[in-house]
Amino acid sequence: MGNLDSFKTFVRKNPQLINYVNNGKMTWQKFYEMYDLYGEDNNVWKDYINTEVKTATTTTSVGLLDLFSWLKNVNLDEVQTGINNLQRVVGVFQDFINKENQQPKEEYMPRPLYKHFED
Repeated sequence: MGNLDSFKTFVRKNPQLINYVNNGKMTWQKFYEMYDLYGEDNNVWKDYINTEVKTATTTTSVGLLDLFSWLKNVNLDEVQTGINNLQRVVGVFQDFINKENQQPKEEYMPRPLYKHFED
């Protein structure tokens, strides 16, 4: 069990391995067998650990540039129009719900004492 505990510690140090298992590219069994055969410091892990870090860094920097370029092209008038339309839709739903919850109130009018059976 000592080897399994050290493998768990290795995975905690290198959480990139979780992505490979979640994507279906590798299984925990294969990773454990590689760990058991080669250990932590072998070049086998280079493909699974270093590649993921480079990809994440590149994606983040490109993502921010894309976000800023998208924000430059945003037409604020169209955004305001969309927000106004959304507010109208929410208002219609609120009116509908409020009308459903209101029960019609019938005023009670007592019958006059001197009238019997619609005289």
